[in-house]
Amino acid sequence: MTDTSLRPSTDPVLERPLGKGLRPRLAFALLRLFGWRVVLSQPVPRQCVVVFYPHTSNWDFPAGLLVKWATGIDFRWIGKHTLFETPLGRWFARWGGIPVDRGDAAGFVDQVAAMFATHDDFALVITPEGTRRRTEHWKSGFYRLALTARVPVGLAFIDRATCRVGIGAWLDLQGDVEHDLAAIRAFYADKHAWHPPQASPIRFRAPPPG
Repeated sequence: MTDTSLRPSTDPVLERPLGKGLRPRLAFALLRLFGWRVVLSQPVPRQCVVVFYPHTSNWDFPAGLLVKWATGIDFRWIGKHTLFETPLGRWFARWGGIPVDRGDAAGFVDQVAAMFATHDDFALVITPEGTRRRTEHWKSGFYRLALTARVPVGLAFIDRATCRVGIGAWLDLQGDVEHDLAAIRAFYADKHAWHPPQASPIRFRAPPPG
């Protein structure tokens, strides 16, 4: 049975940068130079939560940043608040970073849900593993956030086997955790991490509170 909550694109590989100006062209050219193809399932919702998986390498960040610039979409991303206290903090903020204290799970959802409530255009990227090392579960904050804000979830990936990076599908959450996670697992089943043993299984520690 086809999962009608999952909206993949039939031909998502971009042949040219979508952004205007020099930076999108340079970003797209750099990705092509290193053999990477940019994937973007369209149309892109004005408000969305995007999960990026598998996240196993330091190279994921520069690749994702180049995709952001090549598409011309102002993707924002969540970072530990301590990252923004370093000398690079200013640059992280300019590149779309939002400092959040992820130690307080409930506070995290409230903080970011407020951003959706006050911005008509808000695309937020989250790494649900929360680390490049293997863990035994995903953090459920993105799930609770998407349900609270009533926005679709973009399934972003970096696939070393096919040299593709970007967003391959959009998922309308049903609120049934097992159903939604099954759809996510099916999408990522053929995606290959930089370091496969470090990719975390797609499951939550416990059911997210309703």
